[in-house]
Amino acid sequence: MACSHDGSVELAEKIIDGAIEAGANAIQFQIWRHQDMVVPNHPDIDLLRKLELSHAQWENLTEYVRKKAPGMEIIACVYDSVSGEFAYELGVNAFKIHTADLSNPLLLRKIAEFGKRIDLSVGSSTFEEISDAISWIGAEGDPKIWLMYGKQLFPTAVADAEILQAVTLANTFELPVGYQDHSDADSDEAFSLPIAARGAGLWIQEKHVTHDRSKKGADHQAALNPDEFKRFVDSVRTIDVALGDPRPHPFTEAEKKYRKYSKKSLVASRNLPRDHTLEEDDVLILRADKLGLSPNRLCSIVGKSLKKTIKAFEVLDDDFFV
Repeated sequence: MACSHDGSVELAEKIIDGAIEAGANAIQFQIWRHQDMVVPNHPDIDLLRKLELSHAQWENLTEYVRKKAPGMEIIACVYDSVSGEFAYELGVNAFKIHTADLSNPLLLRKIAEFGKRIDLSVGSSTFEEISDAISWIGAEGDPKIWLMYGKQLFPTAVADAEILQAVTLANTFELPVGYQDHSDADSDEAFSLPIAARGAGLWIQEKHVTHDRSKKGADHQAALNPDEFKRFVDSVRTIDVALGDPRPHPFTEAEKKYRKYSKKSLVASRNLPRDHTLEEDDVLILRADKLGLSPNRLCSIVGKSLKKTIKAFEVLDDDFFV
């Protein structure tokens, strides 16, 4: 939910409710202290103070999630070691490291010590920066790493999505790669781009959700309203079903039914007597009410003798030949 709560626990709870109702696997909190985010004279300092939630408030929101949706993962996006320690004490399931800290060895090593999964945001980063970050994490243990690809440009234009770059990351680093969508929430692309990413093999999806985008609060540009977020989740789940299993597998019942309906078989072109030596003109290639010998078997049966009388348009089978 990033900072869409606008510094309000009540609004944060509404966002959590929307994510739960939509069937999301996880909710991500951004836990930070303003003094660890920017220099004191930064133009965003007052906004950060307004948006910052206290540790007590985060404890309450964590309990809120666990009470309402015990199976939902809580991911903590942290920007400093103090917040990391606090999130670890909360018992979060995983940590998110923003691309701002991809080249921050002090924070990466500290978070790696906890042994939790690390969702490593890599937007607008070089392969060398990504490789270094992975090495720093690996030096402190062996936590699972997901690379999270995306650029937040408030909102991100379609041409800047470059989803195939994420596929290259997956092939290069041989790690799971997720897609962080930051496209305009008022556009069709807010739904179509994540689906395209899913089709490209990026099975981890991160999406902003808010309580009411029309309020134009923090992080609203790419954030879906709760009802839209449910539609988004449903659409991704539908794609998951449609993609199926990429590994070779026995025919499903649906495939068997389709083969029976669509595939052609070898059938007799006329009535054929017993002991007849089959010639090519004796055979037609047609659809029938059942599957018989495949057309690619034609050459293997021409010249064989029939064991029995065959009627015109009867489907041929191996048992018919001597």
